[in-house]
Amino acid sequence: MTTDISSLDPRIIARGREFFSSISGESPSVFNKGWWTGKVMDWAMKNEDFKVQMFRFVDVLPYLNTSESLSRHIEEYFAGDDSNIPDVLKWGATKTKIGGGLVAKVLNKTIRSNIESMARQFIIGQVSKEAVKGIKKLRKDGFAFVLDLLGEATVSEVESDAYREGYMEVLEAIQKELAKWKPLDGGGDDLDWGHAPKVNVAVKPSAFYSQSKPVDMDGTVEGMMSRIEPIYRKVMEMGGFMCIDMEQLKYKGATVELYKRLRTKYPDYPHLGIVFQAYLRSTDEDVRGLLAWARETGLPISIRLVKGAYWDYETVLAKQNGWPVPVWTHKPESDMAFERAARMILENADICHFACASHNIRTISAVMEMAADMNVAEDRYEFQVLYGMAEPVRKGLKNVARRVRLYCPYGDLLPGMAYLVRRLLENTANESFLKQTFADEADMDRLLENPEATLRRQLEGKCVAPEPEAQGGLPRFANFPPSDFTIEAERAAYPEAIARVRGVMGKEVPLFINGQEVRTGDHLDSYNPADPSEIIGSVCQAGVAEADDAIAAASEAYLSWRDVPAEERAEVLLKAARYLKDNIHDLSAMQILEVGKQWDQAQADVAEAIDFLEYYAREMIRLGNPRRMGRAPGEMSQLFYQGKGVAAVIAPWNFPLAISVGMVSAAIVSGCPVVYKPAGISSCVGYGLVEMWKAAGLPDGVFNYIPGRGSVIGDHIVEHPDVSVIAFTGSMEVGLRIQEKAARVQPGQQQCKRVIAEMGGKNATIIDDDADLDEAVLGVLYAAFGFQGQKCSACSRVIVLDAVYDRFVERLTEAARSVKLGPSENPANYMGPVVDKAARENVLRYVKIAEEEGNVLVKREVSDDLKATGGCYVPLTIVDGITREHRIAREEVFGPVLAVMRAKDMNDAIDIANSTRFALTGAIYSRSPANLELAYKQFRVGNLYLNKPSVGALVERHAFGGFKMSGVGSKSGGPDYLLQFLDPRLVCENTMRRGFAPIEEEDDWLG
Repeated sequence: MTTDISSLDPRIIARGREFFSSISGESPSVFNKGWWTGKVMDWAMKNEDFKVQMFRFVDVLPYLNTSESLSRHIEEYFAGDDSNIPDVLKWGATKTKIGGGLVAKVLNKTIRSNIESMARQFIIGQVSKEAVKGIKKLRKDGFAFVLDLLGEATVSEVESDAYREGYMEVLEAIQKELAKWKPLDGGGDDLDWGHAPKVNVAVKPSAFYSQSKPVDMDGTVEGMMSRIEPIYRKVMEMGGFMCIDMEQLKYKGATVELYKRLRTKYPDYPHLGIVFQAYLRSTDEDVRGLLAWARETGLPISIRLVKGAYWDYETVLAKQNGWPVPVWTHKPESDMAFERAARMILENADICHFACASHNIRTISAVMEMAADMNVAEDRYEFQVLYGMAEPVRKGLKNVARRVRLYCPYGDLLPGMAYLVRRLLENTANESFLKQTFADEADMDRLLENPEATLRRQLEGKCVAPEPEAQGGLPRFANFPPSDFTIEAERAAYPEAIARVRGVMGKEVPLFINGQEVRTGDHLDSYNPADPSEIIGSVCQAGVAEADDAIAAASEAYLSWRDVPAEERAEVLLKAARYLKDNIHDLSAMQILEVGKQWDQAQADVAEAIDFLEYYAREMIRLGNPRRMGRAPGEMSQLFYQGKGVAAVIAPWNFPLAISVGMVSAAIVSGCPVVYKPAGISSCVGYGLVEMWKAAGLPDGVFNYIPGRGSVIGDHIVEHPDVSVIAFTGSMEVGLRIQEKAARVQPGQQQCKRVIAEMGGKNATIIDDDADLDEAVLGVLYAAFGFQGQKCSACSRVIVLDAVYDRFVERLTEAARSVKLGPSENPANYMGPVVDKAARENVLRYVKIAEEEGNVLVKREVSDDLKATGGCYVPLTIVDGITREHRIAREEVFGPVLAVMRAKDMNDAIDIANSTRFALTGAIYSRSPANLELAYKQFRVGNLYLNKPSVGALVERHAFGGFKMSGVGSKSGGPDYLLQFLDPRLVCENTMRRGFAPIEEEDDWLG
């Protein structure tokens, strides 16, 4: 029988009023202004700026281990507007400068004890003894518990092992006391309420496997299960219940699959639950699907339903990546979804036990009335609330429902601070039920109304603003989204594309000159670096004659292409972007096989190529409109641009499509036909540009593809008198040679050559003493070893402040030991082979240098089986003991070799970071506003990232390029880039005739 919730509204409201009446005059301790916590919460709810600063300060507090660091951070976070600071913080921010060591020590103790006290309010204990004592007290008060171990941010398998052992330790401690606990509410058979196990634990699955990632679904589930299963067996031994928590959306698929595997493996033990989050748009379907699975398998299940704790994270992440927002965007929608899912679960009470986890009295009342209406037995559902929150609600619940379980976090305060911040955000959110009820004292009827009515009221009078348009009527530029590997079809697309590409590769790859395929007798085989015996393609090599033919074709095309209207040239780029979008998986597969990129890295490369096409099309439309210069009467001056001439594009192999498309499309849309020389080892990817421009309908001669040996045609192209622009990305040595060659005027040359050269980097990441090490370790690991460190932006030096050096290095090295190595086509592998045998030899040479100059912390090789394939594998290498004088700290390696360097303070760290002749990218992990500001001003690189990895630049958002020996020219993907391919022209017309000049609206010269 299906219950219509709206028909129950009168009963729901009546029950809700009774509930409110039973707790009248009471308030949660978190809102008690007589306590420090209550005062802080009150300030936070009144002042958004203070709330942000306060919660950030709470987050960083555990890292502030000295009075000096605590005092400094108080000043940095709160010494702005004194009127917005609670007394204790105001006193700290204004007095510590002059109070000396004694005041600082007192302040340290006061602030720390107050915030730790706040945290303890939400945590049942830091050690197992405290947790057991807290549980015993709860049970004495008539409440059941579910225990959750804090510290789910594991970055290595060592930390995952420790997390598992933390559960075993607390379960052992509980087991010793278990026999002493009487069942709640007079339950028989040693069960609470007559049916529920006394022991109940919740596990966050990602913490048990540090390598969890949605792209590797099977590996993630297996990794999670290997460590969670022993916990479950221990729980079963104790006759307990285990619930698998739902975390961020990226883990949802693996979490559901983990639950199914565990439930299937132990079919005779029913006490296993899973959490679903009502704020996810997919929850109706997810709940329906699991219920159907339970009926199909005949296995009873248990579902805990929550609203969800990562709303801000999921919303921001989706918007950053250009994905559909996966959560409901209005609070009443989550409430509606909760009631729908609750109804579904209660309708299936014969096979599904229900845990209603909410503090919302409307939601609780709705569940109670639905259960009563459907005659659901009391042993088929219970209520859960968070420990330390909503004490009046849990008290009122116990009076009317009896079956109340408190969700009790336990563990160290360091990870507990992240949990505390989530709780504080919950309590102070404008739409928080607790805030509205106990702080805002909102109208009872409004709080109890059907969320459908609340939503209608909120949406009344709201209108959606039209999306602003860019030049030429195009939508505003937006980056192409990365792959969302939580989607099963997206995960399946990559193996299918790899199989398709394998089916056609190995063929001869011709040149493409003036719209025609050209074959030569000189060939270069491109191979799979993971298995050099696998030939991707046999690429025809251009000689001087073919290079001359291509330049001649481009020179002829220039005479007409330069005069094609900017809008039409832009339209060709947009058509090319459409081709890439339609073929993105096959283009990604080619990179996976030819240069060894991981799935996500390969897709990001194609996505960046799309971005260049879309962005430069819009930029050319902007620049294509003549600009009026000056406002003198009787004169019309207009500035406009034309393409410089033939552009030679010499592309790299590490971003074989993205950088190639970026340089080529910038030239073409500017009116400059192109002679394109791809890197020899990525020429099959490069041939994708031929297919792309064919699909876009580009006229013959505007794009010419001439792979060839640098020793044969490199200098010839650069020095050719008909080449006006050289766009190059590659090594510093080659870039400097190109600039030198291009500077010499050749016979017949009519224009000074413009050189755009993006060269190398020796990029540093600074780790401050207050950095979030969970983020910093993973950020450095990704920046140093993503795509085997073969990015000009890769982190090759990490500079760590003394205070956190040992802790950071320990976590980084364990994280590096935990990742998997092997062929990039296997999504489980974090690092694959370098691009070819020559790169392998170069990296091995630098590994030897690193071993001689420093102390080897990590040197991880692939398995002997993989070595036997002859793949181009090199060891993942981390060394410390490196100073700025060492070669490994100065020279670009272009491989997975990371130097760890020590700094005494932030000024020293920035000085070390700036000590090379490169200035491409850099990063800093810090939660000190002053140090972030210092880095902003003094860490002198082209692209600086604060609390982000130094890699992953996005077109427009992170316009890319450096200076010093890292390159010459404007930033790619930025507003100045196209100007390098353009010559500005100005035409000035005298519009006055016989003393008469046209009058323009802007002119006021007549008065």
